[in-house]
Amino acid sequence: MRIHVDDNVLVTTGKYRGKTGKVTRIITKHNRIVVEKVNIRTRHLKKTAERAGERIQYEAPFNASNVMVICPNCKKTTRVAYLRLENGKKQRICKKCKQGLDKQFQKKPAKAKK
Repeated sequence: MRIHVDDNVLVTTGKYRGKTGKVTRIITKHNRIVVEKVNIRTRHLKKTAERAGERIQYEAPFNASNVMVICPNCKKTTRVAYLRLENGKKQRICKKCKQGLDKQFQKKPAKAKK
């Protein structure tokens, strides 16, 4: 799947069209994603002897084809392309500005020995 957790996305279709949010969970088996503050549903829990009845709001998953990734560099919605690096790994890049979408993991500086 071309969308990863912590990507900023724009919803392109449906009730929440035009809203943006961060991807919190991915369900690859069903090609679905969960986005913060988008597709809010309410579950009504019945009263029992142990607890009172209540309404719980949660973010429901929806199809990943209904969103587009927002490039952190050019701030535009874009499709995702892949670039194969010299070491054989693939990096996601923005189709519009050709910059990398993935966060670069930098090594921490070595601690000085005492």
